[in-house]
Amino acid sequence: MAKAIKNVQKQTITAEEKRSNDLREVEDALIENKTAILQTLEIMNHMHDKGILPLLNGLFGQGDKVMDIAVKAMDKPENTNTLKNLLLLLGTLGMINVKQLEPFLLKIDAGIARVAEYKDTEEKTSYFDLVRSLKDPEINKAVTILMQFLKGMGQETEHIEKTTGNSPQKRVNQSKEKTLE
Repeated sequence: MAKAIKNVQKQTITAEEKRSNDLREVEDALIENKTAILQTLEIMNHMHDKGILPLLNGLFGQGDKVMDIAVKAMDKPENTNTLKNLLLLLGTLGMINVKQLEPFLLKIDAGIARVAEYKDTEEKTSYFDLVRSLKDPEINKAVTILMQFLKGMGQETEHIEKTTGNSPQKRVNQSKEKTLE
């Protein structure tokens, strides 16, 4: 039978061995992440050249004062309204379907290019010229698109508006009242 171990000696690591192991671990991490570290250093160098690092250093060094100034500036009504408008604008931009907007923007760009090429003359357009121009397929198509755009602008959007005083609950109550009448 085997003998029981009665004397257990704890292995002690000297400070020099610990330092050597830690240094080896850091070296391994540096080698594994060489590309990322070099790119980060390059970014930091650009930030230093542009004066951003000293600015950030001063900003963080005076953090309480800077935060106090920022809070006081944001407390002004015009700045608060600006922030609200900016958030509303960002929300609205998020609702735009860019796939639907792209062809329209390309047509606007083509129209602007045509206007840029147009030489300003003294020639006037008569009512008959306007009516006659509707026979031109390009003009007819543009007028049709414009009319569809104007129809879309004229349709009721109150049910999807976020800034009107009509909350969804208020609108539900209003529609219930209408159906009861």
